[in-house]
Amino acid sequence: MARTQTFIRYALTGLASVTLATHFNLQANPLEKTTFSFSGYVKADAMVSQYSDGTLASGSIGRDFYIPSLTPTGGEKESAQFDAHIKQSRFRFTTNTLLSNEQTITGVLEFDFHTTPDGNERISNSYEPRIRHAFLKYNNWLIGQTWSTFQDVKTLPESVDFIGVTDGTIFARQTMLRYTSGAFEVALENPETTVTPFGGSGRIVADDNSVPDLAARYTLNQPWGHVAIAGLVRQLAYVDKQDGNNIDSDEISYGLSITSKINFGEDDLRVMANIGSGLGRYIGLNAINSAVLNANNELESIDVRGFTLAYRHFWAPQWRSTFSYAMLSADNDTDLTGLGVIKQTYSARANLLYSPAPELTFGAEYAYAQKTLESDIDGDMSRLQFSAKYAF
Repeated sequence: MARTQTFIRYALTGLASVTLATHFNLQANPLEKTTFSFSGYVKADAMVSQYSDGTLASGSIGRDFYIPSLTPTGGEKESAQFDAHIKQSRFRFTTNTLLSNEQTITGVLEFDFHTTPDGNERISNSYEPRIRHAFLKYNNWLIGQTWSTFQDVKTLPESVDFIGVTDGTIFARQTMLRYTSGAFEVALENPETTVTPFGGSGRIVADDNSVPDLAARYTLNQPWGHVAIAGLVRQLAYVDKQDGNNIDSDEISYGLSITSKINFGEDDLRVMANIGSGLGRYIGLNAINSAVLNANNELESIDVRGFTLAYRHFWAPQWRSTFSYAMLSADNDTDLTGLGVIKQTYSARANLLYSPAPELTFGAEYAYAQKTLESDIDGDMSRLQFSAKYAF
């Protein structure tokens, strides 16, 4: 009897599936109208780093790529550190499906191996994959995780480092709902607020936003390159009613970004200028928090400025270099933040890249970076990095 009931249940389920497929005119096998592509690259990096005022512990993400906030300050100089890894290697799956309404839907899923907590250099050097992008595109809509609409990816310069001009760059990937019409994009994006406690001493990562961030961008493409202007409006929020705290504050913040890539034959110049109140995690990999708590447990947004400049020159068809500079500064109210917070960071770098074929690139890059606190204590980093990259 039990087997008979199971057979009837599966038969009814199959009948319902056929009925739904007939009603909605679904394909019996949607893969027949789906194309697949796979791309990415394999990249090996090796680097020697020297810090003037301390060191970075084994396993620190700052030993994998440059993070402005992690440059040590106020410590004792130690010997140089050598690191080698393959964490920047990535793979990307893309699908395009022709739907029954004659429209096309695109899906993207991309992984690399940076910033994951597991894995070590002691035994296997194994690292977990992490999602970079996961989104679908249908008509003018994008839903899922990808580059923030506030970021101009086309202006990122070529660097051996993971980002390179990190200090002054808008850099964020997050889940969003984006609408695109020609050169104009507007999106609602996932919010997050980082707060400096009253008096300094650490970072509060709040998750109390009640509305998404609003970002918009307009890009003017021309034969000589492009120029883009982007705006950001967001709510900063922090609520803490635990342990006798009585914090319930929010603040509206904003940002403006102007970026451009200008072509000079094969060479190009890339410029980014970013300014705002409460940009926080959007710029410099969150070197500076969005806001600080005052004595009344209310949020006050922190004003920041960031700037990057990069020039790429082709010495020959297979040889090229990029020279770049980036800076980030904050207008901290030290009566609220104390003197231990970051006042400014900057970095400069130069590289030499050789591509015997378009798919293969060998690179060498020298970088110098400095971080200064409001107390005027500073520290610097010098790094020489080499890489081999096979793109497919």
